[in-house]
Amino acid sequence: MDEHTSPLLPLHGGGEDSIHRSISFHTQIKSIFTLKNFCVLLGPLLCTIICLSVKLEGPSPTTSRNMLGVLAWVFAWWLTEAVPMPITSMSPLFLFPIFGIAAADDVAHSYMDDVISLVLGSFILALAVEHYNIHRRLAFNITLLFCGDPLNPQLLLLGICATTAFVSMWLHNVAAAVMMMPVATGILQRLPSGSGESTVITKFCKAVVLGVIYSAAIGGMSTLTGTGVNLILVGMWKSYFPEADPISFNTWFYFGFPMAVLLFFALWAILCVIYCPRGSGDVLSAYLDKAHLKRELDLLGPMVFAEKMVLAVFSMLIVLWMTRSITDDIPGWGALFNDRVGDGTVSVMMATLLFVIPNKKQLGEKLMDWNKCKKLPWNIVLLLGAGFAIADGVRTSGLADELSKTLQFLAHVPYLAVAPTICLISGGITEFTSNNATTTLLIPLLIQIAQTINVHPLLLMIPGSIGAQFAFLLPTGTASNIVGFTTGHIDIIDMLKTGLPLKIIGIVVLSVLMPTLGVLVFVKNKEIPF
Repeated sequence: MDEHTSPLLPLHGGGEDSIHRSISFHTQIKSIFTLKNFCVLLGPLLCTIICLSVKLEGPSPTTSRNMLGVLAWVFAWWLTEAVPMPITSMSPLFLFPIFGIAAADDVAHSYMDDVISLVLGSFILALAVEHYNIHRRLAFNITLLFCGDPLNPQLLLLGICATTAFVSMWLHNVAAAVMMMPVATGILQRLPSGSGESTVITKFCKAVVLGVIYSAAIGGMSTLTGTGVNLILVGMWKSYFPEADPISFNTWFYFGFPMAVLLFFALWAILCVIYCPRGSGDVLSAYLDKAHLKRELDLLGPMVFAEKMVLAVFSMLIVLWMTRSITDDIPGWGALFNDRVGDGTVSVMMATLLFVIPNKKQLGEKLMDWNKCKKLPWNIVLLLGAGFAIADGVRTSGLADELSKTLQFLAHVPYLAVAPTICLISGGITEFTSNNATTTLLIPLLIQIAQTINVHPLLLMIPGSIGAQFAFLLPTGTASNIVGFTTGHIDIIDMLKTGLPLKIIGIVVLSVLMPTLGVLVFVKNKEIPF
């Protein structure tokens, strides 16, 4: 039997053991002092500095200051992604009560309202569309219609973006993005993925996802029902100036549609220049061959009962959304319920039908069951809730009043510079708060400034509300951005590369249209309602 040539336990402190301990210690030190850990500490550090050094005025200066510190904390974590985004989105649930901004119950209520109900119902419907491969059928038809022969990536991108923008004219931006993203990714699923993926394919995937989320935002600007911001604008106009002519659906369309068309083609041009270089069609045509796509569409066969019912439910939802509240003269079906119902009410109601209607595949099986809903993107729901909680906190803490004082300088700015300035300000604020919150915050102040400089209030209100929809730079700007961000095809740098020139072009377009077409549509031969 072999004898042991070394003891089982060290007889004394050996040099190798000391070296190992030293290496382990240095490794632990390096693991602690990392950039990610620094970013984790950055949020509390900024909050502490603000709470100790910043002094605000107003009826509740301490609460306002604490709210500013919490904003710095949350946004530092969001921007650096030091903490997972869903966890950061839940941080107001403990930060607001601890810093005396709001009670725990009040904060929790922000995480479930009608908009979030709208998102949940829309996501369930989108999962049903995906489960029955309806998005693949629609993807094949769009690809066949726009891909060209031979393949033209720019034309295919135009078709995807145009379809999304048209859908978003009649649906909420988030719902349009949720509906079209599976269609877009259904097209991209035909392309190879992984470490061997070519640069051309990677860029085209980015172009498609960015095209969907930005087209959803642009399409929503063209109609009153396309986004909540436009409805807020119309509601505030009627509230502040009840004797003035209301903004009708047609009136807004005369201004919003030409503006949206200009922005849409600007978006398409930007995406083609950055992500669809010449020669990309040669690489992509190997996977998006028109004859092959036609054969695969034929293999799907005719639509079965379940697919038809899902499409019917989705179509009913669209009709109900569009007709709930139409104009002041045509109130819509929502008036039957004294306007107690919202878009979220309809969304959840129609989603519930999917769990009631049989699919006629197996006895007792419905169109949807809860197991199919396990892929619900709760991170988006939490992010929306955080946005609403922050909006409420900024308002109730008095921080909104303090921030609004910084806009008083607009009273001394020449009118031709006012529209781009307002658009730039609202476009900057909306990257960090919800579009609706930005609009609600700015419009009362803009009305006051319009009275001070003696111009028609709509000439300030409209740039403020449209600028609030230019949330093109960050995922947190709007839920539509998150829908694209969670696909994994785009990063923040991609949004910045595309969103920054798009935002600049949007401000320029609005600055040109507002004193020309805007005056013709909204204020021609009309007295200033002061």
